[in-house]
Amino acid sequence: MKIKFFTVALVLAALHGTMAGDPDILSDFIVPSGTKTVDGNFFTFTGMRVLVDAPEATTFKVLKASMAEFPALNGQSVSYAVLDFPPGSVNPPHTHPRASELLFVLGGSLQVGFVDTTNRLFTQTLQTGDLFVFPKGLVHFQYNGDGKNQALAVSAFGSANAGTVSVPNSVFNTSIDDGVLAMSFKTDVVTVRKIKDGLSGKI
Repeated sequence: MKIKFFTVALVLAALHGTMAGDPDILSDFIVPSGTKTVDGNFFTFTGMRVLVDAPEATTFKVLKASMAEFPALNGQSVSYAVLDFPPGSVNPPHTHPRASELLFVLGGSLQVGFVDTTNRLFTQTLQTGDLFVFPKGLVHFQYNGDGKNQALAVSAFGSANAGTVSVPNSVFNTSIDDGVLAMSFKTDVVTVRKIKDGLSGKI
């Protein structure tokens, strides 16, 4: 009986793994409720036009085309983001719980990396034209180490709503008790509060 239960549990776990990600839809596309007319405009996103002839960014900036900004993506298991890196800027460690990410460097160079579930760090310095994949759900980052030149990249996600969990913000800009954070990071409450102040722009 135990062997049968264990076998069934393994099969169910395997099936759950194969169904992870955006669910398949039973129609060609999903129209939001209340939408009366569907034409080519529904399938067009013009939000990236602001990038054309835009001045160079002074801080790290992300421009997204996900389900929230582009409703036609609902059910299509794809989304994009354009990442603009001024000299010396960083996209801090974060995860995308619902999608892997394929990063394409359009200009400049980026130092990138991710940490797997065994705490092994995989890093690479990417040049213009390079691609790098960040596996789904793993902590990763991008850094423009060039002190003089911008870097520009496009990320493709295997979900219409990949989600982003910022490690610094999810740890230090929530209501987790300062004492718990101090014990977890083997430091003191004063240091934890300094980090929180830095993230909130008070320093």
